[in-house]
This record gives sequence, structure tokens and C-alpha cells, in this order.
Amino acid sequence: MNIFNLLLPTRRGVGAVMKGCRATCYSFFHSSPETTVEVQSQEQEVVIAMGSNVGDRLCNFNEALQLMKKLGVNITRHGCLYETEPAYVTDQPRFLNSAVRGVTKLGPHELLGVLKKIEKDMGRTNGIRYGPRPIDLDILFYGRFSIHSDILTVPHERIWERPFVVAPLLDLLGSSVESDTVACWHSLSQQHNGLFETWEKLGGESLIGKEGMKRVLPIGNLLWDWSLKTSVMGILNLTPDSFSDGGKFQSVEAAVSQVRLMISEGADMIDIGAQSTRPMATKISAEKELERLIPVLEAVLTMPEMEGKLVSVDTFYSKVASEAVGKGAHIINDVSAGQLDPDMYKVVAGLKVPYVAMHMRGDPSTMQNEENLQYDDVCKQVASELYSKVRDAELSGIPAWRIIIDPGIGFSKKAEHNLDILLGLPAIRRHIAMKSLAASHAPILIGPSRKRFLGEICNRPSADERDPATIASITAGVLGGANIVRVHNVRDNLDAVKLCDSMLTRVNLLHDLE
Repeated sequence: MNIFNLLLPTRRGVGAVMKGCRATCYSFFHSSPETTVEVQSQEQEVVIAMGSNVGDRLCNFNEALQLMKKLGVNITRHGCLYETEPAYVTDQPRFLNSAVRGVTKLGPHELLGVLKKIEKDMGRTNGIRYGPRPIDLDILFYGRFSIHSDILTVPHERIWERPFVVAPLLDLLGSSVESDTVACWHSLSQQHNGLFETWEKLGGESLIGKEGMKRVLPIGNLLWDWSLKTSVMGILNLTPDSFSDGGKFQSVEAAVSQVRLMISEGADMIDIGAQSTRPMATKISAEKELERLIPVLEAVLTMPEMEGKLVSVDTFYSKVASEAVGKGAHIINDVSAGQLDPDMYKVVAGLKVPYVAMHMRGDPSTMQNEENLQYDDVCKQVASELYSKVRDAELSGIPAWRIIIDPGIGFSKKAEHNLDILLGLPAIRRHIAMKSLAASHAPILIGPSRKRFLGEICNRPSADERDPATIASITAGVLGGANIVRVHNVRDNLDAVKLCDSMLTRVNLLHDLE
């Protein structure tokens, strides 16, 4: 990148230094009059908007991300994924939209050239403006600079009128300012009444879930809008030692029969686990886990009843994750959020499947040790510790739009902690939002089913006597914002979920009428 000697004006005069010249003007947002700055070839933080509505849109996103990395843009954050109605030219397919944040040593025009090359290589032609395209990549921000040239204007001039740009742009921020660069985004946006104010004026969160704009998570060939209803995940344990139903479903025939029952009772997805993660469970090898898992997984995936249903595999081994997805599993559910296998994040990133990251301290053999049960504010600390794992996952290549979070009820928690989490799901989202709005929007999974704390509170020592308490805890969780509930008893918990969803729909309807 060339060195530019810049005379920086006040913000009111941004872009005026070289007025009348064809050269590019770069201006710091925070500056005082008559300050000279040299810009050298150092890394700059950039924000790039992404859009696609031709071909396999998600595949286009994946390819564009890989090409950006290959050509000099290191992606550090991803917004959520949005399916949106087309703007300006409306007679065309729906778009997928998002935005990414990264760092690069490319100069702004070099970066523009790279993005245009990616678009061309992926099949974009000079068709009608705002028309169909396999990929659209726009520079929204480049470091702290305002750039004006014949071919590039940064910040992008149409940010402020486009909900499908503003929403993923905000996803890349936290609700608290976290760095000087982010402060620059805020500072610049004051010219347009602020990013957050702009979003609210466009309609804010009320836009999400409507026909024009849906926040979605890709699962298999589906784009899942988790706002439509709470999903029920049925539990299938293939272990001899699980706390509730260990030993019941070790044969393929018994497992298939149980899956058939749960699907008939209304399960949306089945979570298959071949390793017990109860407190003090004996850890088995990945090879042993696969020996238990694969025959059942293959049988379940070929069941006619599984048409339109999803299969999750509960594992903390990357080898098991890879083999399971290779056989057709749709989701990886990791109770350790990557703590127990250093290869998990990179493997899941390559598999391109949704990843459930759960909060736990230690491992199943140590999670209930006294040192792992110390919390001052359990919701705040769970949010912070869980976000740090989500952040590591994202830096390893798992986009925010593929992550599901689980606060880990029953894992490294006392009874009172579990109650606080059930009551505090909105607080967990708020704490995560301070660091990442994208992560705070992720679907939340809860799994209180038949857990020990329910037995302690209700004096039910036997796990299979805890279904009524489970229903009560599921009810509290759904009303608090849970999107997926993981249960043993599908039928009764589905009734609770349906009632809660109806109540929430009613609340939203009354709110819209106000």
C-alpha cells in the first residue's frame, strides 16, 4: 500500500482536502484541523457486505469466504444470515445477506479489485444494476477512513437505507463499544443519527421474522427460521450408563423403535449420543463411541419417518463429528464447546454444519467439583465463558450463522444455578450482546430433562419420575426465549411447548396492536 500524506479536516469537512482532484481522499474520522498522518502498509480492519440470489446461495457464501481468505482478507467476525426480499429490482429471487469483519494489508482499491475478481470468477456479469447475482461483495468500512474516488466510496453510500445491510452490520458490533475502530463506526454513523438509531428508524427487530426479512440458520438443505416455533429435540442415548435411560437403546432395533416413537409424538430432531456425559461418567475412546453410534445412525437416517427431520450427534470428539456428518448427520452437539478436542472447531468449520456450543467447566468427571461450582453471577459468567468459546469457534472458521448456544443446565451447576439460568435466559442474551450482537441472536438450546436438580427440588430420586418437573422447567425456558428444548419425553413436553408458543404469539400480536 502506498504512503499517503494527508491533511485532515474536521469531520464536517471530510472529503474536502482534495476537492476537485481525481485522486482518492482518505480521512480519519477522529481528527483535528491541520494534522498530517502517514498511512503505511499495516493491517486495517474492514467490513464487507455479502449478498447472493443465484444458484446455491449458501455455497456461494462459503466459496466467497474461502477466496477472501486466500486473497488476503482474514475474517474475524460474521454477522447473522438473513433471507430477504430483493430491493430496487423486485422481480428476482430472494437474497441471502450477511456481513463479515476482518483485517487486511490490502489497500482499499486493492481490496476492491480483489472483491471484483471474486465476483467475476464466481460468475457475476455486468447485468442490470441491483439485478440477480451469484455473489455481491461491497466494502462498507475500511479502517478509520472515509474514501472518495471515481470507483470507490467508503463508507458505502447506501448503508443507511438498507435494512438487509444495517442488520448484519450491527451484528458485527457489541452493544458496548469495544475498540477504537468500532468507536469510529459509531462516530461516523452519527452523521446519519447513529447505526443503532438508523436500525430503529428502519423498523429494528420488528422487521425480523416477517416475510421481507428472516434471520435463518442453514441446516442441510434448509434455511431454518427458528422464530416460527420452538423445536423439540428428542434424546436417544446409546450408552449403558446414562443417568435416565442407560442400557435401554443399545441395540439397533431398540434405538430405531425409540426414534419412531419420538417422531410419532412430534419431535423435530433427534439427538443421538453414544458417550455418557453424566457426572463422573467413564470416558470412552472415539473409536468405541463410533462403534456404538454408526450402526444406529445409519439405520435412523434411512427411516421413512425421518423425512424432513434432523439428526444431531452429541459428541466432543472431532473424529466422531467428522464420521457422523459423513454418514448424513445434520448437527454437531458438543457439551464441551471445543474444550475436550483441540481439533473440533477446525473440523466442524470444514464440515459446514451447525454447531451447538454448550457451557461446561472441566469435563464430566470434574464438572461438579467444588471449584467448578463457584459463581458470583451465574448468568453473567456463563454468558462470558460461553461467548469466549463461541469467539474461538468463529476465529477457527465457524460462522456465527451456524452456531447454537446452550447454557449447560446441570453441567458445572448447583440446583440454584440451574434455576437462575432458567429464569435468566434473557440476561444471558443481554450479556452476550455486549460483546457480539450476532452471538446474542443465536438460537438457544436448553436441556433440563430429568436432571438431578429437578429430583432434589421435587423429591423424585428416580429420573423417570421427573417428567412433570421437566415440563415445568421447559415451560419456564421457552417463555424466557429458548428456541430448542432437548427432552426424553417428547409427547408431554411438546404440549407444553405448543402452549408456550401460543402464549408468545399472543403477546407479540397484542404488542403489534399497541
